[in-house]
Amino acid sequence: MVQYNDMVEALKDLEQRGYSIDFSLLPDCLYCASSNLKLKPEDFTVMETHRFESLDSSPDNNSVIYAISSNDGKNRGVLVDAYGTYAEEMTHEMAKKLSAT
Repeated sequence: MVQYNDMVEALKDLEQRGYSIDFSLLPDCLYCASSNLKLKPEDFTVMETHRFESLDSSPDNNSVIYAISSNDGKNRGVLVDAYGTYAEEMTHEMAKKLSAT
């Protein structure tokens, strides 16, 4: 797996590799507002995970990028989320899917 120096580098490279959809995390699915696309946990696969920690070890700045592919192969994108203290609330199924990487 590719190692990135920062989030900007990771997002640019992932977009160049076809991960062009910008997903948001809802409690029970991933959502793309521009296409009204919703992916339930059983509808997608996490292809890559990249974690980034702040240089000052502040939990405010800890983030993770997930490279996501729909199981039908038609939709690829990224989900950027905090981890640790400020992680988003989600269903058990979503948490299990995202933590399996």
